[in-house]
Amino acid sequence: MTFDFLLPGLEALARQAGAVILDIYHSDFAVETKSDDSPVTEADRRAEALILPGLAALLPGVPAIAEEEVAAGRIPDIGDGRFWLIDPVDGTKEFIKRNGEFTVNIALIADGIPVAGVVLAPAQGKMWSGALGHGASMVDADGSRRTISCRRPPASGAVVLTSRSHRNPDSLDRWMAALDRPVLDFAGSSLKLCKVAEGVADYYPRFGPTSEWDVAAGHAVLLAAGGELVTFDDAPLAYSKPRFLNSDFLARAKTG
Repeated sequence: MTFDFLLPGLEALARQAGAVILDIYHSDFAVETKSDDSPVTEADRRAEALILPGLAALLPGVPAIAEEEVAAGRIPDIGDGRFWLIDPVDGTKEFIKRNGEFTVNIALIADGIPVAGVVLAPAQGKMWSGALGHGASMVDADGSRRTISCRRPPASGAVVLTSRSHRNPDSLDRWMAALDRPVLDFAGSSLKLCKVAEGVADYYPRFGPTSEWDVAAGHAVLLAAGGELVTFDDAPLAYSKPRFLNSDFLARAKTG
C-alpha cells in the first residue's frame, strides 16, 4: 500500500501551520525554556494545536506523537500500528535567530518506516514531500513543483551537511577524514535531509541526540527520493524507540 493519497492533505495542513508560525515569527514573541532546557515559543504550541485535529480528520483513530504534547506528558499508546510524528517547529533555535531555517515536520510511520511526510520551510516558502513507492517532490517559493531524487556522491568533493546550532566538530572531522576533499556546508533543522533528497548535497552525518519527530518527515522525503537514513552500523534508523530518541545517524543516497 502506498500513502501518496495523504500528501495533498498533509501539504495543505503544513501550509496552514506555516501561516500561523509566520504571524508569530514577525511579532515580538516570547521564548520559554522547557524541562529539557530546549526553547519553545507560542509558534510551537499554536502550530501543533492546528496540526493535530487536521491529522485526526485525515486518518481517524491513528495516534499522534507530537513534540509539545510529549513535553507536557501526553503520550498516546501507539502499539504496533501506524502513528504520526509531528514537530511543529523543527529548529526552534533557528526560529528564534530569525534566520529562516526552521521547518514544519509531519510524517506517518507504518511498520516502523516513515511512509509519507511533508517538510515546509515557512520563511523560505519551500516545501518537500514524498511517499514511499511514489517519489518525492519539491515546491519552490514561486509555487512550481519538480520531482527530486538523491544523487550518486562524487569520488571527490562530496558535499557534507552539518547543523548550524548542534555540532560535534571532532566526530565530524574524524568521519570526513575518509572522504577526498569534501565540501562542508551548513543548514538548519530538517533542511539537511531535504537537501540530500534534493540531490544538492551528498551526506548528512549526525553526531548527538535527536528525537524521532526531528527526522521522520525528512526521512520520509529522503526514502521517497531514493535515499536512506542509517546508523553508523549500517542499520536502518528504527522508530518507536524508548523515549523516541535516536542514535547517531547518516543520511545518504541508498547504497544497496
